[in-house]
Amino acid sequence: MILPVITYPNKNLRKKSEELSVEKIASPEVQSFITDLIETMLKEDGLGLAAVQVDKHWRIFAVATEDGPMVFINPKISFKSWFKEMDEEGCLSIPGVFGTVKRPKAVIIKSLDRNGEKVSMKATGLFARVIQHEFDHVNGDLFIDKIQTVTRGQEILDEMKAK
Repeated sequence: MILPVITYPNKNLRKKSEELSVEKIASPEVQSFITDLIETMLKEDGLGLAAVQVDKHWRIFAVATEDGPMVFINPKISFKSWFKEMDEEGCLSIPGVFGTVKRPKAVIIKSLDRNGEKVSMKATGLFARVIQHEFDHVNGDLFIDKIQTVTRGQEILDEMKAK
Protein backbone atom coordinates (compact mmCIF):
# COMPACT_ATOMS: atom_id res chain seq x y z
CA MET A 1 0.00 0.00 0.00
CA ILE A 2 1.36 3.41 -0.93
CA LEU A 3 1.59 5.64 2.14
CA PRO A 4 1.04 9.42 2.07
CA VAL A 5 4.30 11.34 2.50
CA ILE A 6 3.95 14.28 4.90
CA THR A 7 5.62 17.53 3.92
CA TYR A 8 7.34 20.41 5.66
CA PRO A 9 6.31 22.42 7.66
CA ASN A 10 4.34 19.53 9.25
CA LYS A 11 5.64 19.54 12.83
CA ASN A 12 5.56 15.73 13.01
CA LEU A 13 8.70 15.70 10.83
CA ARG A 14 10.55 17.17 13.84
CA LYS A 15 9.58 14.39 16.28
CA LYS A 16 12.34 12.02 17.35
CA SER A 17 11.40 8.44 16.54
CA GLU A 18 11.16 5.55 18.99
CA GLU A 19 13.19 2.34 18.98
CA LEU A 20 11.44 -0.97 18.38
CA SER A 21 11.97 -4.22 20.27
CA VAL A 22 12.87 -7.36 18.32
CA GLU A 23 9.43 -8.71 19.23
CA LYS A 24 7.73 -5.61 17.82
CA ILE A 25 9.82 -5.81 14.63
CA ALA A 26 8.54 -9.37 14.09
CA SER A 27 4.90 -8.29 14.42
CA PRO A 28 2.64 -8.35 11.35
CA GLU A 29 2.00 -4.62 11.87
CA VAL A 30 5.68 -3.68 11.54
CA GLN A 31 6.41 -6.18 8.77
CA SER A 32 3.49 -4.87 6.72
CA PHE A 33 4.60 -1.29 7.39
CA ILE A 34 8.15 -2.04 6.19
CA THR A 35 6.77 -3.47 2.95
CA ASP A 36 4.58 -0.37 2.49
CA LEU A 37 7.50 1.96 3.29
CA ILE A 38 9.67 0.32 0.62
CA GLU A 39 6.81 0.35 -1.90
CA THR A 40 6.21 4.05 -1.22
CA MET A 41 9.92 4.90 -1.55
CA LEU A 42 10.13 3.13 -4.90
CA LYS A 43 6.88 4.64 -6.23
CA GLU A 44 8.06 8.14 -5.27
CA ASP A 45 11.49 7.53 -6.89
CA GLY A 46 13.18 8.25 -3.57
CA LEU A 47 16.71 7.17 -2.71
CA GLY A 48 15.52 6.72 0.86
CA LEU A 49 12.45 7.12 3.05
CA ALA A 50 12.13 7.26 6.83
CA ALA A 51 9.08 6.14 8.79
CA VAL A 52 8.64 9.66 10.16
CA GLN A 53 8.06 10.90 6.59
CA VAL A 54 4.87 8.84 6.48
CA ASP A 55 3.92 9.99 9.99
CA LYS A 56 5.02 6.84 11.84
CA HIS A 57 7.49 7.59 14.61
CA TRP A 58 9.50 4.40 14.60
CA ARG A 59 13.29 4.37 14.09
CA ILE A 60 13.06 2.76 10.66
CA PHE A 61 14.22 3.88 7.26
CA ALA A 62 14.65 2.29 3.84
CA VAL A 63 17.37 3.01 1.29
CA ALA A 64 17.33 2.09 -2.39
CA THR A 65 20.54 0.35 -3.50
CA GLU A 66 21.71 -1.30 -6.72
CA ASP A 67 21.04 -4.66 -5.05
CA GLY A 68 17.53 -3.70 -3.97
CA PRO A 69 16.01 -1.87 -1.00
CA MET A 70 17.64 -2.13 2.42
CA VAL A 71 15.90 -1.50 5.73
CA PHE A 72 17.58 -0.07 8.82
CA ILE A 73 15.83 -0.38 12.19
CA ASN A 74 17.08 1.33 15.38
CA PRO A 75 20.09 2.69 13.45
CA LYS A 76 23.20 4.10 15.07
CA ILE A 77 26.08 5.70 13.22
CA SER A 78 29.20 4.49 15.03
CA PHE A 79 31.80 6.16 12.80
CA LYS A 80 31.94 9.21 10.52
CA SER A 81 34.97 9.87 8.35
CA TRP A 82 36.93 13.08 8.79
CA PHE A 83 36.75 13.61 5.03
CA LYS A 84 33.63 15.52 4.12
CA GLU A 85 32.01 16.16 0.79
CA MET A 86 29.60 18.83 -0.39
CA ASP A 87 26.79 17.63 -2.66
CA GLU A 88 23.23 18.47 -3.60
CA GLU A 89 20.33 16.89 -1.72
CA GLY A 90 16.57 16.96 -1.97
CA CYS A 91 13.81 15.39 0.11
CA LEU A 92 10.41 13.86 -0.59
CA SER A 93 9.09 15.79 2.43
CA ILE A 94 10.38 19.11 1.09
CA PRO A 95 9.35 18.87 -2.58
CA GLY A 96 10.93 21.24 -5.06
CA VAL A 97 13.76 22.32 -2.75
CA PHE A 98 17.37 21.29 -3.35
CA GLY A 99 20.59 22.44 -1.75
CA THR A 100 24.17 21.59 -0.97
CA VAL A 101 24.95 19.81 2.28
CA LYS A 102 28.39 18.89 3.63
CA ARG A 103 28.52 15.36 5.02
CA PRO A 104 31.16 12.76 5.89
CA LYS A 105 32.15 10.68 2.85
CA ALA A 106 31.96 7.41 4.80
CA VAL A 107 30.08 6.09 7.82
CA ILE A 108 29.69 2.85 9.71
CA ILE A 109 26.07 2.14 10.54
CA LYS A 110 24.80 -0.45 13.00
CA SER A 111 21.15 -1.43 12.99
CA LEU A 112 18.71 -4.30 12.87
CA ASP A 113 17.29 -5.66 9.62
CA ARG A 114 13.63 -6.50 9.10
CA ASN A 115 14.26 -9.93 10.70
CA GLY A 116 15.60 -8.30 13.87
CA GLU A 117 19.16 -9.44 13.05
CA LYS A 118 22.11 -7.16 13.85
CA VAL A 119 23.76 -5.53 10.85
CA SER A 120 26.93 -3.45 10.72
CA MET A 121 28.30 -2.01 7.50
CA LYS A 122 30.51 0.65 6.06
CA ALA A 123 28.85 2.98 3.57
CA THR A 124 30.63 5.39 1.27
CA GLY A 125 29.73 7.98 -1.35
CA LEU A 126 26.06 8.43 -2.23
CA PHE A 127 25.04 5.43 -0.09
CA ALA A 128 26.63 7.09 2.97
CA ARG A 129 24.94 10.41 2.13
CA VAL A 130 21.49 8.81 1.87
CA ILE A 131 21.98 6.89 5.12
CA GLN A 132 22.95 10.11 6.94
CA HIS A 133 20.00 12.01 5.43
CA GLU A 134 17.54 9.31 6.56
CA PHE A 135 19.27 8.98 9.94
CA ASP A 136 18.66 12.70 10.43
CA HIS A 137 14.94 12.10 9.81
CA VAL A 138 14.61 9.54 12.62
CA ASN A 139 16.17 12.14 14.91
CA GLY A 140 13.74 14.87 13.83
CA ASP A 141 16.30 16.75 11.74
CA LEU A 142 15.87 17.91 8.13
CA PHE A 143 18.41 18.56 5.40
CA ILE A 144 17.35 22.21 5.32
CA ASP A 145 18.88 22.51 8.82
CA LYS A 146 22.30 21.70 7.33
CA ILE A 147 21.93 23.28 3.90
CA GLN A 148 24.83 25.51 2.85
CA THR A 149 23.33 26.87 -0.37
CA VAL A 150 19.82 26.45 -1.76
CA THR A 151 20.40 25.46 -5.39
CA ARG A 152 16.75 25.23 -6.46
CA GLY A 153 13.45 26.16 -4.85
CA GLN A 154 14.40 29.07 -2.58
CA GLU A 155 10.97 30.66 -3.11
CA ILE A 156 9.25 27.37 -2.27
CA LEU A 157 11.29 27.05 0.92
CA ASP A 158 10.53 30.65 1.89
CA GLU A 159 6.79 29.99 1.45
CA MET A 160 6.99 26.80 3.53
CA LYS A 161 8.86 28.55 6.34
CA ALA A 162 6.28 31.36 6.36
CA LYS A 163 3.47 28.88 7.17
